[in-house]
Amino acid sequence: MKINVVKNVLQANDIVAAKNRQVFQEAGVLAVNLISSPGSGKTTLLEKTIPALADQGPSIVIVGDLQTTRDAERVADSAFQVTQINTGMSCHLYANQIAESLPGLELAQAYFLFIENVGNLVCPGEFDLGENLKVILLSIPEGDDKVAKYPTVFRAADMVLLTKIDLLGAFSYDLARVENDLRKLNPTAPLVPFSATTGQGMGEWLGWLAEQRKTKVGAQARFIHE
Repeated sequence: MKINVVKNVLQANDIVAAKNRQVFQEAGVLAVNLISSPGSGKTTLLEKTIPALADQGPSIVIVGDLQTTRDAERVADSAFQVTQINTGMSCHLYANQIAESLPGLELAQAYFLFIENVGNLVCPGEFDLGENLKVILLSIPEGDDKVAKYPTVFRAADMVLLTKIDLLGAFSYDLARVENDLRKLNPTAPLVPFSATTGQGMGEWLGWLAEQRKTKVGAQARFIHE
């Protein structure tokens, strides 16, 4: 039956994800899964974030894309290492794809691992990759109804970045509606207005990453990187 097939796929994925998480923990790296619709600003976020984190430590990026290497090329100059996963027809990354990419990465030399998932708000929220954190990007041009329309991914979010906030005045957009819809699903995830153009929200984002690394990776990371 279809239900059993889906359940088996998710269970198999979770087994590999748990192994990935152990690898990340042993390497002392914070793994962040970036999820959004296409065009919400994941790659632009990385272009701004990686240089800003350089004083804390190096960043590795795994980029998921259906076909091209264009996003990987954009962050190649600033990241410590970048690897590309082309998924073909698949609308999200699987844990086994992440696992297969890890042997070529020097995880113990990095402080942050960013996984740029395939642009999609439907499937990625259900598939654990072994990450420490799921960060959802929601852009102003997408409209203020997306949290209610795609509850699974927002329910799983550790943070929601409301990107392209500098365009707020150009759209009919109800911020209170977004906040209310999010709180119904997820009472704790910070909702941070963010603009890569103006820098709004960058300080809060970077501070949150630093604190999350301290609490989720902690002493293990200090030992490895000393």
